[in-house]
Amino acid sequence: MAAFTNIAVTFPIQKVLFRQQLHGVLAMEAVRQLQRDGLRNLYRGLLPPLLQKSTTVAIMFGLYEDFSRVLLDRVGGMGVPELVTRSFAAALAGTTEAVLTPFERVQTLLQDHRHHGRFNNTAHTFRTLLGEYGVRECYRGLVPVLLRNGPSNVLFFGLRGPIKERLPQASSQLGHIASDFVCGGLLGAGLGIMFYPLNVVKSRAQSQVGGEFRPCREVLLTVWRERGGSVAKLFRGAQLNYHRSLLSWGIINATYELLLKVI
Repeated sequence: MAAFTNIAVTFPIQKVLFRQQLHGVLAMEAVRQLQRDGLRNLYRGLLPPLLQKSTTVAIMFGLYEDFSRVLLDRVGGMGVPELVTRSFAAALAGTTEAVLTPFERVQTLLQDHRHHGRFNNTAHTFRTLLGEYGVRECYRGLVPVLLRNGPSNVLFFGLRGPIKERLPQASSQLGHIASDFVCGGLLGAGLGIMFYPLNVVKSRAQSQVGGEFRPCREVLLTVWRERGGSVAKLFRGAQLNYHRSLLSWGIINATYELLLKVI
């Protein structure tokens, strides 16, 4: 329910952010594009993230714990540092999340106004991609997803504990929830900025239908040249992404820690 509410409330922000990633425009121009698309298209593309988000979070946290437990049991007596083992578990969990890349792929196409006339909804988009291009087309943009998920998971799970330890000690359940929210929010927002260029590359790659699969480096260089070699233009939308991630990951981390104590 928390994931549903979070996505439904922040989805218009996500659409503004997506337009900035894809076209490198300012926030107000992205808002004007959405206004021209009309209110009926504002929530177009909502279903894929609704289906994906709860599953992704379950995979991220659940498999991290499972992989950590299995790996610690297997290499516990070999002298391998726990940090290394848990980092490997986090990377494996992030890599597994990439199985859900087709949901991001479909979301990108439904949010891109250039494809409004071709794709009607989530089911129609999946049918078209699979029927006309095959499974491989659903995984366009997989490489930037893998480059983002694995390392960001390692940093998220590796820094979660140290950051919380530096926050004021909580003496109540509400205090612990607040600490977990701040910890998750700061981490999610910081990682969102760090890996933002990969999301720009992913959005550009996934907005294409058919044709050759271009390497990440080539897509990034194309975007870089189009935006005049400007770092500021490459990171357009990053500020909005920071605030959205601050809220989203704060809720996710606080909810996860609360459930661990309840279950």
